[in-house]
Amino acid sequence: MTPQEIAEYKQRWMSQGGYPVRLHSDLDIPGKDWCRKQLERHEWSFQSWTNVYEHTFYFEDISAAQNFEMEFSKWANL
Repeated sequence: MTPQEIAEYKQRWMSQGGYPVRLHSDLDIPGKDWCRKQLERHEWSFQSWTNVYEHTFYFEDISAAQNFEMEFSKWANL
């Protein structure tokens, strides 16, 4: 997929909400690393500073969101 195709694809599933997982802001790099190793770039999105000490990862698929949340269970959705 080209960058433009990825952006358009993400816009389609993000407009329906996706599956959000909130993560402590100190873990943004490990969170991104996990996503890059486990998923394709069009299957996840990241939004920084969605709350105090918090970033939010959005996933196209609920199973990916659940796996991510389990991986970071001590620091996710607090």
